[in-house]
Amino acid sequence: MSEAADRDPLVLIVSGPSGSGKSTLVQKILEMPGTMASRDEFLEHARVFGKHSYGTPKKWLAESKKQGKDMVLEIDVQGAEQVKQKLPESVAIFILPPSREELERRLRHRGQDSGEEIARRLSKASAEIAASKKLYDFYVVNDDVERAGREAQAILTALRCSSAWGRGRWNQVLASFGG
Repeated sequence: MSEAADRDPLVLIVSGPSGSGKSTLVQKILEMPGTMASRDEFLEHARVFGKHSYGTPKKWLAESKKQGKDMVLEIDVQGAEQVKQKLPESVAIFILPPSREELERRLRHRGQDSGEEIARRLSKASAEIAASKKLYDFYVVNDDVERAGREAQAILTALRCSSAWGRGRWNQVLASFGG
């Protein structure tokens, strides 16, 4: 029996304010080995800053389960809350910038947003950080991308070794010893 057949895939949620380094840390995790909303085809969906709509199709979760692969969702706090309601076993990591000042510096350095947009993103970051306290299982402070990447990878490794997640495989091994 393959490892994929022994367990459901892990659903890992990664969130954080714009400029916190979510995308970079998701890449570190991945280095380890018309309207769909009205038809309820999204695991989560949202409209951000009144401009952009996005979502995670439910079929991605079904495909992940079919292939026995873990699923990493890079989504905002609103989306994370929706996923946690539908999949309480999912694990959520919140990426924090080292400080408000550093977050503002990063946003300005990107050169993508107006001063008004940066102020709006900083305000949203404060709200997301406040909301994160009741929703997230882990926090990673992204003050050093290599260290923060190792922490994110360590969280995933620990989860893969946890009794709740690995029980099916462990039971198979124990059974081979007559236990």
